[in-house]
Amino acid sequence: MVETRTITDDEAWAAVMRRDRAYDGRFFTGVLSTGIYCRPSCPARHPLRENVRFFATIEEAEAAGLRACKRCRPNEIARDEGAVQAIIGAIRQSVTQMEGSPKLDELARMTGYSPTHLQKLFKRETGLSPAAYARALRAERARDVLGAAAKVGDAIYDAGYSGPSRFYAEQDKRLGMTASAWKDGGAGVTIHWTIVDSFLGPMLVAATDKGVCRLSFNEGETELKERFPNALLDKGGEDFASLVRDVVAAVERPAERQAIPLDVQGTAFQEAVWQELQRIPPGETRSYAELAAAVGKPKAYRAAGSANGANNVAVLIPCHRVIASDGSLGGYAYGLEIKQKLLEKEAKG
Repeated sequence: MVETRTITDDEAWAAVMRRDRAYDGRFFTGVLSTGIYCRPSCPARHPLRENVRFFATIEEAEAAGLRACKRCRPNEIARDEGAVQAIIGAIRQSVTQMEGSPKLDELARMTGYSPTHLQKLFKRETGLSPAAYARALRAERARDVLGAAAKVGDAIYDAGYSGPSRFYAEQDKRLGMTASAWKDGGAGVTIHWTIVDSFLGPMLVAATDKGVCRLSFNEGETELKERFPNALLDKGGEDFASLVRDVVAAVERPAERQAIPLDVQGTAFQEAVWQELQRIPPGETRSYAELAAAVGKPKAYRAAGSANGANNVAVLIPCHRVIASDGSLGGYAYGLEIKQKLLEKEAKG
């Protein structure tokens, strides 16, 4: 059974003051002086704290005699969630049955939303557009069947692609390796790597031609070889050296956002979590529950934690900015000392 966590009034008020969308649907703000209830993210002027009462559900707010805010429309949350779940179901069905992905107009007609509003709603709730979500599911299925299929061609069709050209057009951008190389543990792929000094200690940086595929601490060639057993590991190259300098700068100066290319891949849910992690500003943290809510799965905080732990590029996808709900550091793959140092450096700006 998934555990639920009670949100304290102080935490709820802080979320209202931030207009934090991650809390939408987790509680409702009742403004007793005006007789309305709102989402935590409502853009209206903040009420006085003494006029506010928090409610766990819409039913509780309306039972107290409050009506829905016409600006943030909190009573539409259930409808929005239903629409998103219906879209996810339709996309999953199309991928499973190897049909073409539903068009945005079709999904809009199915849910009763305009295409533009539906696109914004779905991306807000999942972190991906409907089309990107469909691509992620096909890629996820492709990775599963590549491991079992005798031939890459069979895997392409089994994953729901119309043909090899379509598969390679999408996977070349997503996997960073060809289908055969992915199946064979990086066979035929060159991964450049090095170990550099950082304020956190020795740092491994590895990259394909697509971007950084591994950033870790206290690891070396042995660990990299375990992850990519059939890849050609290569040290050096001026282009790679330039990329490494950018990576070091991103780690040493987190407030200066660096546009560093990444070659990472995961499930649709993992990629949504990783995108949300990259939205957390340096110097701020989120709980696992907040992270799960931000990707539209408020009860899946354990899965969000697993997705956080599956991150292959430390710091660049800042999984260290996620802490436990009680304010403690939680866990970190490279030890809590490194996590503490990262957070302290970012807090100083």
